[in-house]
Formats: sequence, C-alpha cells, structure tokens
Amino acid sequence: MGFLFYLALTVFLILAAVLCLAILVQESKSLGLGASFGGDAGDSLFGTSTADVLKKFTAWLGVCFLVFCIFLSIWSESASHTSKEPIPYSIEEVGS
Repeated sequence: MGFLFYLALTVFLILAAVLCLAILVQESKSLGLGASFGGDAGDSLFGTSTADVLKKFTAWLGVCFLVFCIFLSIWSESASHTSKEPIPYSIEEVGS
C-alpha cells in the first residue's frame, strides 16, 4: 500500500505543477507570461482558439486536481486510523 500511496502522491504533485503552468501560460489582460512565448494571439499552436483550448484544459486539470486532493485526503486519513490497541500503562508507587 505504501508504494501505491507514494505513486498517487507523485502523480498529484506532477498534476499540480502542470496546472500551475497551464494557468501561467494563459493570456491575461496585460498578456503576462503568455506573451513570453512570442507571437500574437493569432499565431499559436492550436490555431485562433487557443484561449478556449487552454480554458478547457485548465478546467479539466482543476477538476482532476480536486478529485486527487479529496482522494489523497481520505486515503491518508484512513491510513492514520489503524486498529492498534492502546498501550497498557500502570503507575507504580515508589516507596521512600
């Protein structure tokens, strides 16, 4: 179970990084980081509808990020509540 949890955590971190990049690449009102890749809005990899494609891609990444976040939260909480018996303890009096 440990391997699968760390694999899911790694996928979650990669998803978070891709989501950050997808948000930063989008064109803002002041052109932001999207202008650093050169060209105007018409010269793009996906054609003239780049903003629509990036918006949909970012929305899907956001949904996947939230699902992974909830999934990992539930998984880590259930892993922390194992069925261990409490450690018995006793208090001994020390005579002086």
